Amino acid sequence: MFSYAYLWRHEALQGRQEGRKDRPSVIIAAVERKAGGPAVVTVVPITHRAPNNAATAVEMPQVVKERLGLDLERSWVMIDEANQFAWPGYDLRKVPGREGYDYGFLPPRFFEAVMSTARAWLKRHGVIVTPR
Repeated sequence: MFSYAYLWRHEALQGRQEGRKDRPSVIIAAVERKAGGPAVVTVVPITHRAPNNAATAVEMPQVVKERLGLDLERSWVMIDEANQFAWPGYDLRKVPGREGYDYGFLPPRFFEAVMSTARAWLKRHGVIVTPR
């Protein structure tokens, strides 16, 4: 999980080139390019805004948030839209109060819950991917 200027789909449709807010984001896929080119990653955002449809998100357990150094407000990993870019990308941001860009790894059980929910959503509805 890392800090990233996530560009929401509605922001991209308004013509924005960069997300208006830096936010924690989760890599859900990474594909290496041939001939030593950069990997292409697909990321989903974490937000405090509760989803309109519970099937489009996974709520983060408080213990996971604490372990990663996030605030105490409720948060959700959104899985119905994503950004895709060549890693490392220019929209990575330093985590506030830290030297680097990452918060750390999601615990395996929670990451699998995110991936399982994302796969189920993708199978039924597809995912809106905003290329960066």
